[in-house]
Amino acid sequence: MASARDRILDAFEELLITEGERGATLDAVAARAGVSKGGLIYHFPSRDQLAHGVCGRLTSLAADDADRMRAAAEGPARFYIRSSRYRGTPLDRAIVAVARLHQGGNAEAVATLRAVEAQWLAILAEALRDDDAAQAIKLMGDGLYYEALFRLPTGSPPVEPDAAGDDHELERLFRVIDKIVG
Repeated sequence: MASARDRILDAFEELLITEGERGATLDAVAARAGVSKGGLIYHFPSRDQLAHGVCGRLTSLAADDADRMRAAAEGPARFYIRSSRYRGTPLDRAIVAVARLHQGGNAEAVATLRAVEAQWLAILAEALRDDDAAQAIKLMGDGLYYEALFRLPTGSPPVEPDAAGDDHELERLFRVIDKIVG
């Protein structure tokens, strides 16, 4: 069973994703996590501390993803494109939650997202040895991800794309990557 701290962070993420930043009040987080407001405050004395916790979670998950990206047999470029679809993974959920905080002007969220994106871009640039190609591939992946985010309206569960359509689309993008990197 998840710890109270993890349940609270999960609840905060869920509320950010489904209700937006304004709906992720301390009372709503405590209720969703199944803890008292005092229990919430014990683990996270302020809403800023909750935001800090979610940003830390994203940083950790993105570091793990970066390790997988570097080690991917298909190469970092294909891995990045393949993983740039929203699937509701813990990393996906953390990205969306931090993006919601970013939309509200949270400075730590802005810095966290920039650092994560810079990390992915650096891996692509190192692997491809071409900064322009790395940027183009990163923007292709970002486009896939942002498309999924736009289909994730506040108050709605994520829309799962069609797996068969995904495979066809990914193969088309892989052909473009092959043209870019030669």
